[in-house]
Amino acid sequence: MPEINWDEWERRLATLWATFDKADAETFIARIEALAAELPPEHAIGLFERACAQDSTGHEARAEPLYRQALATGLSGIRRRRATIQLASTLRNLGRADEGVALLAAERTMPSDELDDAVNAFLALCLVDVGRAKEATGLALESLSRHLPRYNRSLKRYAETLAPGE
Repeated sequence: MPEINWDEWERRLATLWATFDKADAETFIARIEALAAELPPEHAIGLFERACAQDSTGHEARAEPLYRQALATGLSGIRRRRATIQLASTLRNLGRADEGVALLAAERTMPSDELDDAVNAFLALCLVDVGRAKEATGLALESLSRHLPRYNRSLKRYAETLAPGE
């Protein structure tokens, strides 16, 4: 397999994702598959992007094993975190929100980054689905409290009463 020019590959990937709303689902998936095929078959990034295409086009059952393979083969960096969030959301959509809760609760212990609030938002959705709406509300309010121009401390304290120990 020839050497991959990662900057060029990532540019083409971004361009392809920018066309998402303009292409029908099967055409989009085929284009992502072709781009991913430029990588070795078990390359974590290729698996992840294929999972994203399946997931984004409503094929959660096809996306799940691809997310799992990507994570198992060493997906790293921000894509690893995105894969965890997206896998948890997929599991929720497949009726397995309890698995999503476990994944995202573990993810909350990972180093902080710009996806912290996304982790919390999708965890809140999973919590609602498993009957823990009060805790989900507290988690969502905790995340929201970081973005308000005022009332941050008050809202965070209220959130803590709904989701103790978070």
